[in-house]
Amino acid sequence: MAPLELPETQQDWVRFLSARCDDQLTVARERVELIASQPDARVEVTLARWNAVTLALLNATSAATFFSQAHPDEALRTKAERAEQEAASLSDEVRQDRRLYAVFAAIDTDALDPQAARMLALTMREFRRAGVELDEQARQRLHQLVERCTTLARQFQSNITDDIRSISLTPEQLDGLADDYIAAHPPGADGRVVVTTSFPDAIPFLRFARDTAARREVATQFNCQGWPANDPVLHELLGLRRERARLLGYDSWADYDAEIKMVGSGAAIREFIDRVSSVAVPVAHREIEALERRMRHDQPHGVDAAARDKLHASDLGYYTEVIRRERYDVDAQEVRRYLDCSKVVTGLLDVTGRLFGLEFVEVPTAPTWHPDVDTYDVLDAGVLIGRFHLDLHPRPGKYALGQHFAITRGVDNVQLPQSALFIDVPRGLLEHEDVVALFHEFGHLLNSVLGGHVTWARDSGVATERDFVEAPSQMLEEWAHDHGVLRSFATDGDGYPIPAELIARMRAADSFGRGLFVADLAAFGAVSLALHEEVPDDLTACANAAFARHMPVPQLPDTHAYAAWEHLADERYGSGCYAYSWSHIIAKDLLSGFDPVDLMAPEPARRYRDQVLTPGGSRDGADLIEAFLGRASSTAAFDRWLTGPSGQQ
Repeated sequence: MAPLELPETQQDWVRFLSARCDDQLTVARERVELIASQPDARVEVTLARWNAVTLALLNATSAATFFSQAHPDEALRTKAERAEQEAASLSDEVRQDRRLYAVFAAIDTDALDPQAARMLALTMREFRRAGVELDEQARQRLHQLVERCTTLARQFQSNITDDIRSISLTPEQLDGLADDYIAAHPPGADGRVVVTTSFPDAIPFLRFARDTAARREVATQFNCQGWPANDPVLHELLGLRRERARLLGYDSWADYDAEIKMVGSGAAIREFIDRVSSVAVPVAHREIEALERRMRHDQPHGVDAAARDKLHASDLGYYTEVIRRERYDVDAQEVRRYLDCSKVVTGLLDVTGRLFGLEFVEVPTAPTWHPDVDTYDVLDAGVLIGRFHLDLHPRPGKYALGQHFAITRGVDNVQLPQSALFIDVPRGLLEHEDVVALFHEFGHLLNSVLGGHVTWARDSGVATERDFVEAPSQMLEEWAHDHGVLRSFATDGDGYPIPAELIARMRAADSFGRGLFVADLAAFGAVSLALHEEVPDDLTACANAAFARHMPVPQLPDTHAYAAWEHLADERYGSGCYAYSWSHIIAKDLLSGFDPVDLMAPEPARRYRDQVLTPGGSRDGADLIEAFLGRASSTAAFDRWLTGPSGQQ
């Protein structure tokens, strides 16, 4: 079986999009009508037809979503956005079809094998959550709400993508940045330099620029992307989601959303966030005290203590780097010397290939959507099992954040999985956190490819509960910190590997800031929950209040960071941004199943591949954890990581 081939010319891309969207939606409609109007007494035939419907809808949705975020041609991206809307609309129509519901309800589940029975049970739940049991008027209203929510979510994302801001600065305000960063920002005719709010520009600036005022200006613009355009969009979206939930009999969108996640309910989300926050905030306060002490060294002598500037959000990254440099002797600019982008990518593929027993073979002749994109086939014991593409560098119109996109969901003996990894990193030297981000996103990609050989399309790839989904990727980040792993590809311009003692100091330095990191994640989850539960008129006030309950450092004045949080509009997250914290705890637990002395040991890696990645979404997250660890999930490893000796400042 060969991977799906992508087009070579612009005209071919238009035809391809039509085939992957319009044609697949036609297939879905035809199969639905066949099931509903010509029911077959053989259960296996009915379920096979339904599997074809599910796969056709996934094919259309995956292609539309991918093209809308990836293709350099704006007209094709717009066409893809419309196709995404059509796919979402048909998917909702299908799950409101009472004829289908009646056919599935009549199936004797005792005659099914466990996987088929689970698939059918989850399908019936999807029908119920789509409103199939409501009266005709309520179903029509619900369908209108779903369509409008899809439109608003697309608009929210577009407003973020289209709002890359520029800040005019003096060349002196780049003091502290690396030479290659400064060289990439030459003065214009007016003698000033321009820094944008794109990640490759803004993040290094906020970490290394010595000018406090310049950092605050960049941070303010960075935290205003998407605003004010996204305020009315988000407010309407929140209100419509609340109406949808209540139509279906739920108290809130959070309760509706949490039903299909490990957490279970909106109340459980609040309890979880409070629990994590109670552990993280004391550690964060100690870190803040250390940051403020260091910051005051840079303030003029003789200034009254009451008049001294307090630590602001725009100071966190900078002074964290200062402390890591001075206390732990880790200079991030020195670390960069060993992290050339091409070597890092080669090392990432080599490490993960050896770890999971896979071979990644570059396919330079494979058509792609942009010359920057590299394509690889995935082989397991010489057998082709999937394909992926790496799209790593910034360009106009491209999805800017780190993300994995499934182009095709794999189904056993039907189609191979194919994925794309999106991220914006420089072409030259990387920050270590860029390396961590690459490992993270590659974790999703591996999950998609290895989990793309299941029977039921709904279970393919990254298809577990949304609060489990991030765990495999967060766990793989650990390999980007490992001594043996880093030294295998991190070399300077002369080929010398990164020193072992530097890696040891990096690991020690990474312990500083854990409390703030976890508190920030908790605050992120609290904001998403509060906005959905309160549906406030003043989004900024609500978001700031929820954030302040869990993060000891306030937001910058006159900023609106939530307006650029695409997760709020993404229905897979929405009120459930706590999922990053939840998954982080699972990731630390899963890591305990590996040998800390030798993360490349083959036995646990193979068990992890087989028990966690390969099943895709065919098993519940709790079952995946227990299958790998031989016990139920625990918070013990996370608690030790956060509050143990390395987490005490």
